[in-house]
Amino acid sequence: MKPYRSVIALSLWLAGLTPGFTLNPDLAQVTVGSATFRVEMAQTPQQRQYGLMFRRALPPGQGMLFIQPTGPAAFWMKNTYIPLDLLYFDPDGRLLQIEAGAPPCTTPDCPIYASDTATVRYILEINAGEAARRGIKPGDRLRLE
Repeated sequence: MKPYRSVIALSLWLAGLTPGFTLNPDLAQVTVGSATFRVEMAQTPQQRQYGLMFRRALPPGQGMLFIQPTGPAAFWMKNTYIPLDLLYFDPDGRLLQIEAGAPPCTTPDCPIYASDTATVRYILEINAGEAARRGIKPGDRLRLE
């Protein structure tokens, strides 16, 4: 990350404001089945906790890839303003589950979108409806380019 972006992001965070740009401008490329996305990587606990909160838009063909220790996964849409598809993958990159069209939530009582299994390693968040539009289905493989 460029040093000036780090300083701006930290300043906005300390002021309680949310940045309008990505905190991780270096996008990786992933493929699910035959669909390719450019993604931000959420690898640290802080990055995973913040996720896509407070974003007003997610450009087409982009998303966020969460990398966690293998185990159950539970997401909520608190302060997330973009409807999303949540794709849960096992440690081998096999798509286990799609939570399609999780709606934004700005209330204190948001639903939790939990994985059906305790073997989740990767979670991909993309714009709602994108998985269906791109023909993504359980069993497809996640490949990091």
